[in-house]
Amino acid sequence: MQQVKQLLETKGRSVVTIGPDAPVLDAIRLMAERRIGALVVVRGDALAGIVTERDYARKVILKGHSSRETPVADIMTPAPTTVAPTATVDECMRLCTELRVRHLPVVDNNRLAGIVSIGDLVKAVIDEQAAEIDHLHRYIAG
Repeated sequence: MQQVKQLLETKGRSVVTIGPDAPVLDAIRLMAERRIGALVVVRGDALAGIVTERDYARKVILKGHSSRETPVADIMTPAPTTVAPTATVDECMRLCTELRVRHLPVVDNNRLAGIVSIGDLVKAVIDEQAAEIDHLHRYIAG
């Protein structure tokens, strides 16, 4: 089974971040521009949390708060579940399913090293299965 570090080598390690004091409107704009569903919230170099489109919908829209006036810190999930680069895709899929989350920040030696989404994980599983099927076809064809 593939490890997260291998997935990040293919996908890339760049992470889109935002500060906790930024207005939620800036976070939503950034997610829309980058076509992503979550931002890692950092305070300096430290991981402070994660903010998602779901957080916005549930904690701003449904509560009638202002996107311009509400800081990201008010709606983010503090201390999100993280994984190490040595975690397997299978372990990450299990975490996402059990915790009902779609994004896992990757932390290596207390530093943000990347992020994996449920979409990245599903793609990795599909690619691995396709390779295995191809291998079996070649074996059978002899």
